[in-house]
Amino acid sequence: MKTVMFLNGPNANLYGLDPKGSYGNDSFPQIESACMACAEDLELELIFRQSNHEGVLIDWIQEARTSCDGILINAAGLTYTSIAILDALLAFDGPIIECHMSNIWKREAFRSQSFISKTATGVIAGLGVQGYLLGLTAMNTLIKDTQA
Repeated sequence: MKTVMFLNGPNANLYGLDPKGSYGNDSFPQIESACMACAEDLELELIFRQSNHEGVLIDWIQEARTSCDGILINAAGLTYTSIAILDALLAFDGPIIECHMSNIWKREAFRSQSFISKTATGVIAGLGVQGYLLGLTAMNTLIKDTQA
C-alpha cells in the first residue's frame, strides 16, 4: 500500500468556523474523515496532519522523505511566505500537490504568489473539500505513473 502525507497549515483547524465562509461549512474533523474515506477507497495509507507552526510542517515534510510516496499540502498562510517550506519540499523526491480550499487567485493580490507552486507537480484550488478529494485521486494516479 502506498503512503501519502496530507499537510495542513495555520488555521486549517478552524475550517467550518469562519463566519465569512471562505472555506465552506465543513469542520476540519469532517474534512479529515472525508479524506480518510477517500484514501481507503483508493487503497492509500493517508497520514493527515495540521499544524499552526512552520517548523513542525518542515519536520513532517522531512519525515515524508523516507516514509511517503507523495505529499499533498495546504500550507495556508505560509504558502505566500515560507521559503523554508519550499526548500523542504524541494528535497522530497516524489509528487507534490498543492491544495487550497479557496481560490487563492480570486482573493487578495498577495495570495496569488505561492512559493509552494514552484515545486508542486500540480495545484488544486477553489473547490473546497472536493478539491482535497480530487487531490488524493490525482496523487494516486501520479504515484502509479511514477512507479510504472
